[in-house]
Amino acid sequence: MRPAKPCLFLDRDGIINKDVGYAYKPEQIQFMPGIFAICRHFQQRGFLIVIVTNQSGIARGYYNDMQFQSLNTWLTSEFSRRGISLASIKHCPHHPSISGACDCRKPAPGMLLEAAHELAIDLSCSIMIGDKISDMQAGTAAGVGFNIWISPDHLPYRRKATYNCAHYTSLPKLLAKLA
Repeated sequence: MRPAKPCLFLDRDGIINKDVGYAYKPEQIQFMPGIFAICRHFQQRGFLIVIVTNQSGIARGYYNDMQFQSLNTWLTSEFSRRGISLASIKHCPHHPSISGACDCRKPAPGMLLEAAHELAIDLSCSIMIGDKISDMQAGTAAGVGFNIWISPDHLPYRRKATYNCAHYTSLPKLLAKLA
């Protein structure tokens, strides 16, 4: 049995890249400032890096799974060029009003639990970084030890406590705190 490792779970749109709505081509991706430095910071400390992303554009017919996987290949290459290894990219292709309920669409914890099972991840020592309440809910439901909400908006203390999360207004501000 492999020893469990900590993981840095990352939402995609809004955390890795600017959220332009239903991105599926490399030319639509604009990386967020600080994302590669954050990943290197955690990778150097032994964390696996896993992307967990809702992709309802597949259910809506805006793009297909093959186009999405092609973008994943490109993303993996871009991270690799910068010395960062992505352990996995998990996605939910569903939308409740189109394909029905599922256990993978955040706020459900399915993607995180699947990655934990496949990669021997210690969820209690892991971190989820996201830009939506559903990211914090998924991390909390999966048993992720710490959730980080990146949002320029003021986050009331009550919400922080509810989702066991810290709040930062940008990735560079989080990175400054880690330094």
